[in-house]
Amino acid sequence: MNKKINYQKKLDNLLEGISAEGRRPTLLLHACCGPCSSYVLEYLSSRFEITVLYYNPNIYPPAEYDRRLNELLNFYTKFVPAKNVRVIQAPYEPEDFYKAVGTRENPELAKEPERGERCRRCYELRLRYTYDYACANNFDYFCTTLSISPFKDADMINEIGEALRQTQGPRWLPSDFKKKNGFKRSLELSAEYNLYRQEYCGCIYSIQPRTDQSAYQSLQ
Repeated sequence: MNKKINYQKKLDNLLEGISAEGRRPTLLLHACCGPCSSYVLEYLSSRFEITVLYYNPNIYPPAEYDRRLNELLNFYTKFVPAKNVRVIQAPYEPEDFYKAVGTRENPELAKEPERGERCRRCYELRLRYTYDYACANNFDYFCTTLSISPFKDADMINEIGEALRQTQGPRWLPSDFKKKNGFKRSLELSAEYNLYRQEYCGCIYSIQPRTDQSAYQSLQ
């Protein structure tokens, strides 16, 4: 049996090395929302020059996408660790999500619980976009806030990130941000700043259990 990798320990070791170098490398951080990025920015802002990438074509409906984006932007104007953070707003193209996850070709994927193959494909879509952007713009590292959620598979996220990283170009920042009470701290910050915390992951399939099946099918 393969030994489970401690991604938080890998991050701790990497941060020690960065501190010893005496410079702050650049980091492109994919963010899904304000609450999930709160603790991550607090944790990493003293070690990196951070640019946040908001790329989430999975979010449904469009009004929810806009709400999460606006909440993130508004929060960053108030949150001290985000004061020097630049936000890149990627195009919102939901069709890219449906093509990537393959739920139209394989309806069984739409019924999966979170952490399955559908989610893996969604992680890969967003991380590949992040990696490509980081390559094109000469970032030192790339990462995502997704691992802060206890409902997300941190091993899967890190495996995708490490597989994307080539010999040259930005390095993947290993992480499991829910560790060290990271998720708990994100809840505290959300309460302190009165942040909107969504009740579902973001995609239409994560709403499915609470949606009438006929209505759900009509939205695809």
